[in-house]
Amino acid sequence: MPTSEEGPPPASDGYDAWVAVCERIADGASLVGLDESMTRLLTTPEKVLEVAVPVRRDDGRIDVFTGWRVHHNTARGPGKGGIRFHPSVTAHEISALAAEMTIKCAVVDIPFGGAKGGVAFDPSSLSLGELERLTRRYTFDIVSLLGPDRDVPAPDVNTDERVMSWVMDTISVLSGRAQPGVVTGKPIAIGGSHGRAGATSQGVTICTRALFDALGLKLAGARCVLQGYGKVGAPLAYLLASLGMRVVAVADVAGAVYNPAGIDPAGLSEHVARTGTVVGFPKADPLGRDEIFDLECELVVPAALGGVINAEVAERLGARVVVEAANGPTTPAADAVLERRGIVVVPDVLANAGGVVVSYFEWAQDRAGYPWEPGVISARLHATMEQAFRATQEKAEALKVSLRRAAVALGLERVAEATRLRGLFP
Repeated sequence: MPTSEEGPPPASDGYDAWVAVCERIADGASLVGLDESMTRLLTTPEKVLEVAVPVRRDDGRIDVFTGWRVHHNTARGPGKGGIRFHPSVTAHEISALAAEMTIKCAVVDIPFGGAKGGVAFDPSSLSLGELERLTRRYTFDIVSLLGPDRDVPAPDVNTDERVMSWVMDTISVLSGRAQPGVVTGKPIAIGGSHGRAGATSQGVTICTRALFDALGLKLAGARCVLQGYGKVGAPLAYLLASLGMRVVAVADVAGAVYNPAGIDPAGLSEHVARTGTVVGFPKADPLGRDEIFDLECELVVPAALGGVINAEVAERLGARVVVEAANGPTTPAADAVLERRGIVVVPDVLANAGGVVVSYFEWAQDRAGYPWEPGVISARLHATMEQAFRATQEKAEALKVSLRRAAVALGLERVAEATRLRGLFP
């Protein structure tokens, strides 16, 4: 079980997401006066389950992958967090993401703790049948941690509603009863919720509008750079343009494109549907994938994987504002640079919480057996995100710190309160 000092080795590129999140927890704990014992509790995951995931390939071969499911803290409720399929997945990364989920759920004040899961492999290397067999075997291996009152997974990197359907079905078959509330992000036909698709992007948009209002900046005509064009980044191109912003550059894993007059979201979407990448979009100029951070603009939205804004990138960042759609895109060293340069950051534990908020709504609907109308979900998402932004802003003003430090402090304060009220067993 990793702590802030020990555990599996860090990622090969030297960035250790677990160490980074522990640094932020220690800082947040000090801001709200949590003692050493509580800080130690919050920098130690409750459960770390590592499993071997054998998969029979279509040609009869058997490959074995490694998977994890981590519970960071469940003082405020069942664990909540996605399942990601990616070659870079490690125990440290999953533990860090679980800790961020603990803080995120507390910041938006929903009754969940933090969890996360993943399997280290490249999904594109498997057929659809192999992917289903892997998903079901992984679910079987971690099922002891899962349940509507224990741990409720959701989609994450390279997983979607189809994968969640397999997870739910596997658990339902194993338990001998229907369990729609055991996962979120499902198709509506089997207990999913209206508004779940695109909820993370909606939350980022709500926070962007709130921050621009707070800073007295105009949305109309403001330039935006979008790093990542997946299931969060693609809807964001539409949503930010709908606010009147000019999305001047978009990057994905293959490269980037740039048009200072603004990129047409519909045209880009059609191009990506045909080619699989933003590269080669005819109505924009090619750009190096990392060069997008150098562009002068009002807003940068990192919407891909973690650790992309390091200290070196932060020194040359051309944006005035960063709103984090990805999990952990900014390193602690970069935070210090951005703060020195006066660049305001809406942290991931607030900005991308729209997905977990609507996941909570889906879970509540499944538990009650009563679906909500789309308008109800949209209104409640906006109210929840706006209230969380206000609470974080007020905490930042009271503590005279950045929004990130305030959000972490606010979340930890709420988790610590729940821990104290519950007491320690035995």
